[in-house]
Amino acid sequence: MARYKPIHEGLKLLAVDFDRQVIPGRFEHALCHLVDHELDLSSFHIRYKNDDNGASAYHPGALIKIILLAYSRGIIGSRKIEAACRENILFIAVSGDSQPHFTTLAAFVSELGDGVAKLFAQV
Repeated sequence: MARYKPIHEGLKLLAVDFDRQVIPGRFEHALCHLVDHELDLSSFHIRYKNDDNGASAYHPGALIKIILLAYSRGIIGSRKIEAACRENILFIAVSGDSQPHFTTLAAFVSELGDGVAKLFAQV
């Protein structure tokens, strides 16, 4: 009987370079470039007043990247987006290993309001 190398399908600890997961020419690369270098996110930064007190917040740019990547993949539920941020290497790379809770994601989406319209106008 033929012998084959084992196939590992379960959990495995790997050293991953996040920058190498976001390949130039792909949607994820364009998304990261736009959010990191082109879009004015100042209207989102104004909401946070935790300079001296309070817990640190997730960067609005990371949340925007997570939401837009999820929507581009047809993932619209906040619990499924949360799971993707924990389990999918592309989401982990795009978000910089941010793993926001589903309530954080849902609140962010529900509070986007006019801010998201301004972002789309910039694009």
